[in-house]
Amino acid sequence: MPDVLARVYVTPKKGILDPQGKAVQHSLHALGFGEVGDVRVGKYIELSLRSGTPGRTAEQRVREMCERLLANGVIEDFRIEVAGERS
Repeated sequence: MPDVLARVYVTPKKGILDPQGKAVQHSLHALGFGEVGDVRVGKYIELSLRSGTPGRTAEQRVREMCERLLANGVIEDFRIEVAGERS
């Protein structure tokens, strides 16, 4: 049975200073990309869960992983996509 693929997107919460995003924004402006407005830099995490993990359970388990380790709930938001089965 194929594994379940989960994608996690972690981003700074609105109103939280994002120095890395500001550095990227400044660099893009310096390179002539003046049309770039606000830049937020986050993390993309891809998890392969063992076969036999139902989609609903997989989403709940990944949510627990985010709350306990993958995202800092004080300064970061996260979004989960469970992409179904992957061979």
